[in-house]
Amino acid sequence: MSVRSVHVDRYITPLREGGSLPAIVEANDLGLYVLKFRGAGQGKKVLISELLAGEIGRAAGLPIPELVFAELEADLARSEPDREVQSLIRASAGLNIAMDYLPGSVTFDPIAQTADSALASKIVWFDSFIMNVDRTVRNTNMLLWHKKLWLIDHGAALVFHFNWPSASEKTASAFPLIKDHVLLKSSGDLEKVDSEMKSKITEAELTRIVKLIPDEWLEGESTFSSVEEHRAAYLKFFTQRLAASKNFTQEALRARTAHV
Repeated sequence: MSVRSVHVDRYITPLREGGSLPAIVEANDLGLYVLKFRGAGQGKKVLISELLAGEIGRAAGLPIPELVFAELEADLARSEPDREVQSLIRASAGLNIAMDYLPGSVTFDPIAQTADSALASKIVWFDSFIMNVDRTVRNTNMLLWHKKLWLIDHGAALVFHFNWPSASEKTASAFPLIKDHVLLKSSGDLEKVDSEMKSKITEAELTRIVKLIPDEWLEGESTFSSVEEHRAAYLKFFTQRLAASKNFTQEALRARTAHV
């Protein structure tokens, strides 16, 4: 499984949600995508979060729209009247990441809609594994499209890479913030899911996925002496976290019991 590359031909409209100001764009394959800009918010780390979390989730069989590498040229800014958008495009020239746009989709509403228990369990486990702090009632980051649930926006995951010197302390974290997960109450047999997910997210799969990170997104991290060392740190974190999955699985069970 690889990640395709496209060229952004047209900026269509911003999605003014959160601080990253993603946008719907059209690419040279005539497809529509939701683009995350490297020049916005916390920059390349958000792109890495989207790539790694998204591809790990897809490897585990979770419903995540296709991700693509999206090449953006600074000249595209000339046709945009909004100065904020102009600045964002110019600051994001180069390689970005985008997700397949799901036209007509609606935001998942936990009050009006429900999720299948088996799928909810996998999502809870997945978000615990990637330490995703942003799948709450306030912001579910899930869409309903053709009556199917889809997971989007993983820029807030992988919180460990914003402070690499302390990352090793988080590999065995129980991730107590799972108590706020929108699907926690709907989840079922998390211990069974733990075993199932670990059979899919193998070290070989993690190695393949980490290799997808473009070198240019890994450059300039002062903690590491090279891109190779930086890349290896992601793989080390994930393999160690996978080995300690019992910790966050049990925490999710405890949190669910506490909220019953």
